[in-house]
Amino acid sequence: MSNPGKSIEINLTRLSQLGIVTHDGGRTPVAEDFRIIKRPLLRNARGEGPAAIQHGNLIIVTSALPGEGKTYCAVNLAMSIAMEHDITVLLVDADVARPSVLKLLGLNPEPGLMDVLLNEQLGLPDVILKTNVATLSILPAGRANKNATELLASRSMSRLLTEIAERYPDRIVIFDSPPLLITSEASVLAAQMGQIVMVVEAEKTTQNAVRDALRHIEQCPHINLIYNKTKEFPSGEYYGYYD
Repeated sequence: MSNPGKSIEINLTRLSQLGIVTHDGGRTPVAEDFRIIKRPLLRNARGEGPAAIQHGNLIIVTSALPGEGKTYCAVNLAMSIAMEHDITVLLVDADVARPSVLKLLGLNPEPGLMDVLLNEQLGLPDVILKTNVATLSILPAGRANKNATELLASRSMSRLLTEIAERYPDRIVIFDSPPLLITSEASVLAAQMGQIVMVVEAEKTTQNAVRDALRHIEQCPHINLIYNKTKEFPSGEYYGYYD
């Protein structure tokens, strides 16, 4: 079990070299793209009155198939939003079958989401990792479990999401989700989110795959697409945004 309030050190120089947005990384093309990508998401998250989105601060990043860059986009989105002056960000690795957020960040596996759902004595503060980016915290996936779909669909998960969404009104929560067409966990998660970001890899993902994936999340009215394709940027990625 991790200690409450455990702090970890992210090698920001390494992340910058990988093409990931960092505070000191400058005005790179990727950083500028994610400034554009995050703005409507933040507007929706802050919505008030009749236009308010329930749990609008819970944003899931997914894709139709593996390998489209969803984890890369989730981390970039979280890092970009963490640059805002009045917002904190919780990055959740919800790809519980193949967690990769900590690996991408150069960190070792830690207890996390699955452990909290399996152990009533464990709370979110026990597993949330503080980082050397003051406004960014991380909730790892935790241990793998064969009943992951049922756990993510459970009342315990619903209560956990409500706690995450409402405990800190200035917090944006980014979930790195499994691919929609590979696992059932993604659809279960998406049904409980306020906003969905779906990553589509250009010149690889077929229109049929995109359509099939969108059918899995059609119950959510707030779906955004990130069009992701190889370019000459250091990160090897390009991002276009479609609402």
